[in-house]
Amino acid sequence: MNNKIPILIIAGEKSGEEHAQTFLPGLIEGIPNAHFFGVGGEYFQEKGVETLFGIEDFSTMGFSDALSKISFYIKARKKLLEEVKKRNCRYAILIDFQTFNLNIALKLKKIGVVVYYYVAPQAWAWKEWRVNQLKKAVDHLFCILPFETLWFKERGVLQTHQVIHPVYRKYEKELPLQADESNNVILFLPGSRNEEVKNHFPVFVDFIAEMKERYPEKYRYVFVQTDSVSKKYYDYYGEAFDDHYHSDFLPEALKESCLAIASSGTVTLTCGLFMVPTIVCYKVGLLNEFIFNQFIQYKGFVSLVNLVLNREVFPELLQHSFNKNSLLEHTEKFLDPAYRKESLESLQLLRRKFNQLEESVVDIIKGEVLE
Repeated sequence: MNNKIPILIIAGEKSGEEHAQTFLPGLIEGIPNAHFFGVGGEYFQEKGVETLFGIEDFSTMGFSDALSKISFYIKARKKLLEEVKKRNCRYAILIDFQTFNLNIALKLKKIGVVVYYYVAPQAWAWKEWRVNQLKKAVDHLFCILPFETLWFKERGVLQTHQVIHPVYRKYEKELPLQADESNNVILFLPGSRNEEVKNHFPVFVDFIAEMKERYPEKYRYVFVQTDSVSKKYYDYYGEAFDDHYHSDFLPEALKESCLAIASSGTVTLTCGLFMVPTIVCYKVGLLNEFIFNQFIQYKGFVSLVNLVLNREVFPELLQHSFNKNSLLEHTEKFLDPAYRKESLESLQLLRRKFNQLEESVVDIIKGEVLE
């Protein structure tokens, strides 16, 4: 491996590894003598990345879970830094996973490693002090939301690059020109973690029972399942639904849907790009709710669609506001033709905001590595 260029790459969550799919193949092709090592999952392994730690080792759910893994994170950081020094690694690509990656970025910078940080941390929402970390530790910051580049540059993070959101890049060729008004599927996206599914499914089941009374045989109720969630939850709650899709077939599911009810996260942006009006929901346990209320001051939107458009296009039902009655209320709104038309017009604007010129992650990294 002496003739190889070692490059550290860290994706501590499945979403981070999915982000990497938009640029890792280009880097592998463009820097054929690179050897990538670090943290990732099955996709990284398939691409030849040497995974010293797996995503399953790193992933957490909420503050309480993260606190319980602090000792592991410290040991993992130490191991990764030792490997960087041992391999004389000069480049690192850190993908999202803010707390861990920003911490290791500071240490990498001190030993002369060039740090590329993909997916700017949401410092504009909370922990604005992280801007200082970015200025000290990051050589190139890649932003995926249209308003972020200017926000960070105004605060001194000058090597900031606007790139197209990986969700838009992934599905660009599959996006329908407009919504199909003949669709009758209400699609449920309960989340990709066990805790999310456990918290969300009971409300979904109660909502479906009421909808079937109000609109007998008018709608089909379909959920999306993912391999990262225990099958027991789908088996227990699945009888309330008419059908299900695997997450690999999310585009097909969205193209058949008139409405989505989705756990807060990147998937809500996917719903918006596919022109599916969506109700965003999220519920965490009492401990995580207490910690969030005590220490997080952010009071703005949580849905990416609302953030980009700077107004509430997708209702956000969080914690106690997420219940059967609130779901019914907002569903009735989206079933109203005038309200629905206005929502779809907003989603057309959303697409235009993402369909912009961008800088290339591959070109920037390749240019420095090979110079």
